[in-house]
Order: sequence, then C-alpha cells, then structure tokens
Amino acid sequence: MDLITQFKAMAQYNAWMNSSIYDTCGSLSDEELKRDRRAFFGSIHRTLNHLLLTDRVQMGRFVGADRTRSFDEGGRPIEVRSLDQELYADFATLRRERKKTDAMIEKWTNEITPEFLAREMEYDAMSAPGRFRVSTWIAVTHFFNHQTHHRGQITTLLSQLGLDPRETDLMAFFRIKVP
Repeated sequence: MDLITQFKAMAQYNAWMNSSIYDTCGSLSDEELKRDRRAFFGSIHRTLNHLLLTDRVQMGRFVGADRTRSFDEGGRPIEVRSLDQELYADFATLRRERKKTDAMIEKWTNEITPEFLAREMEYDAMSAPGRFRVSTWIAVTHFFNHQTHHRGQITTLLSQLGLDPRETDLMAFFRIKVP
C-alpha cells in the first residue's frame, strides 16, 4: 500500500465523517450551534468554520490558493486573516461549502503523484511567524490528521448534548461484515 492509496482513502473517510457530523449538527438550532461550549474554538459552529477554513488554506498550498478561495454570498473573495475566522455565519451555507470542499479534496487525491509527494514545500504559517519548509507527504498527512483531530472535538461536544453522529472510526468506514 502506498501513500497515494492512503490519501485517497482518507479523503473518502473525511467526506463520510463530515456528512455524518453535519447531519447531526443539522438537528441543532442556530443558537445551540453557536453557543460557547469552552472548546478550543468556542462553539461547534466556529469549529466547523475552522475546519473548512484550514482545509481551504492547506489545499491552497497544494493546488494553488486561487482554486480554494472562499467567497461571500455576494461573490466577493473572503480574505483569510486568522485561523479562528468565521467564513460563514449561516449553517446551510457552511454545509454547502463543506460539501464542495470535500468533493474537491476527493478529486485532488486522484491527481496526486509520487513526484508531488516527494517534493518539499515552503509556506507561510498563520499560526507562527516566518516561512517554513516541510516534505509534501508530511503536509498532506497533517492535512488529514488535522481534520480528524477537530472532528473529535466536535463529536465530544455533540455527545455532551446527547447526540450521536454514529461510529467515527476509520475502520467503521472500510470494514466489511462477513456473513
């Protein structure tokens, strides 16, 4: 098994889990989604925004920022200034944009090459001053790990509300029940 196969699998799992999370969150009122729950990004809504924002920023490093830019309802580009910035206040818009981004991620993993993963990339981090260099395969691994990390926070918050977004394990997505 190679990294490209693994990243394709992670993109599929990512879309599956995001769909489950958004389905569960869809049962909450706007007030409940935006209530400060003392999580790292405060509310469920802000954590969902963070994930979308960082996925687009990181994907921009892989495919070019012009392909991952966020736009407001008027079609104007949204300037990303911080990692906790709210891209979309409306849950339905946030969900629509999440689906678009997940589809882009899945499509992109079908285009990854070993040469791309073998390169080093340089980027400016929003979380630390300066320019950094890292192996691209590490950056892509981090990309998927970061998603799982913050979805874990969201599933904890949902669980505290008595909601179950269903099984979240990677194995649950891929295993096949034997008769």
